Amino acid sequence: MQIEQIYTGCLAQGAYYISSNGEAAIIDPLREIEPYIERAKRDGVRIKYIFETHFHADFVSGHIDLAKATGATIVYGPNANPSYDVHVARDGEIFQLGAIRIKVLHTPGHTMESTCYLLIDENGKDHSLFSGDTLFIGDVGRPDLAQKAASMTQEQLAATLFHSLRNKVMTLADDVVVYPAHGAGSACGKNMSKETVSTIGEQKTQNYALRSDMTEAEFVKEVTDGLLPPPGYFGMNVMMNKTGYDSISEVMKRGMQALSPEAFEAAANETGALMLDTRNAQIFSEGFVPNSINIGLDGQFAPWVGAMIPDVKQQLLIITEGGKEEETIKRLARVGYDHVIGYLDGGIAAWMATGKAVDTVKRITADEFAEQFKAEPIIIDVRRPGEFAAEHVEGAKSIPLDFINEDMAQFPKDAPFIIHCQGGYRSMIAASILKSRGYDNFIEVVGGYGAIAKTGVPKTDYVCPSTLRK
Repeated sequence: MQIEQIYTGCLAQGAYYISSNGEAAIIDPLREIEPYIERAKRDGVRIKYIFETHFHADFVSGHIDLAKATGATIVYGPNANPSYDVHVARDGEIFQLGAIRIKVLHTPGHTMESTCYLLIDENGKDHSLFSGDTLFIGDVGRPDLAQKAASMTQEQLAATLFHSLRNKVMTLADDVVVYPAHGAGSACGKNMSKETVSTIGEQKTQNYALRSDMTEAEFVKEVTDGLLPPPGYFGMNVMMNKTGYDSISEVMKRGMQALSPEAFEAAANETGALMLDTRNAQIFSEGFVPNSINIGLDGQFAPWVGAMIPDVKQQLLIITEGGKEEETIKRLARVGYDHVIGYLDGGIAAWMATGKAVDTVKRITADEFAEQFKAEPIIIDVRRPGEFAAEHVEGAKSIPLDFINEDMAQFPKDAPFIIHCQGGYRSMIAASILKSRGYDNFIEVVGGYGAIAKTGVPKTDYVCPSTLRK
């Protein structure tokens, strides 16, 4: 028996490859399927099953393409109703995979079809639990995403999750290994650990939601408290996972269209496509195509694309570092952004060589910020509310990047201001959006609050609750 966690940091997502005696199963595969197919070929095994823990909201699964390519059976738990051929399993159903077995544990609450898969080894012993978004390391799945589909409130879903955990998960032996679908950085939970593997026993002692003395009412209150609104693209990803999507090969072919600077500019003007620049924040700040938006590949690229571009059907034109075009299109497709129509051939260097206009973002160091702080400037912190509440520059205003499209009017139009995040990645996203909306009266801090905290600038952890976005 072999188990491999295939973890993708950009999405904080774990897919799983399991093999035994010539047969393999994939759990929650990503959109690009070649790695799974190549791995099976290398091991000389046949992919027999594709197990889906639920209809994912934060990424588009590769289950449909993988099933077509391999003949494997797609398996969902009870209550699933996709528009394509699958095996909808019953609670407790067992699937044979080589010398091991996979048992279905229906665990509704995150969504109503949410299901964990219990691996029973060659000796008949419960070995590991593939817990999807039901149980994370240090947290549990948020119960607010399936309210509309289930015709339930988030409190009712949370109560359902409470019983799923107590009746199906916490009854397992302490040495059963826990393999979740996500880790820290995913928007599918709120307090996930950076660890991506644990045991049932460890989670019983370390996970706030699995306290043995916890009442249902306490669980509901703690699990629903402090939930931020989900990213706008979540609903569309669920729909794509339920009803189907274009094959990844079609998406790649459509996007890999090299456009000269002239053709790129014409395409932007004629189609209304959004120009997405995926270069590093510092490089972007030094020169970029006017009105392009920066979301760097070197950060949590896909989730921030989803948060900043609410319509997955938005046509996109991309600008990347040399050789990063294919990677960019693939990572966009992972979260359902399938409508890249081309890329700037030769990148920003080719654009500048034609003499076309470029824009820049003015940046200052943390030490320069400390000097300017003496003049009491307007300071805008674009980190998340929890980060701001923990500690922030004295007098700073909180406008989280997550809500910048809704809160654009809060940025001053006539007075100069300074923006920062924690390290510079998010504040450059904010800066590019501000620039595209006509703002030119701001500067951005290199290194963000991480650098500012090392200076003598006064800081505070006092927050008036009414000033923070919930």
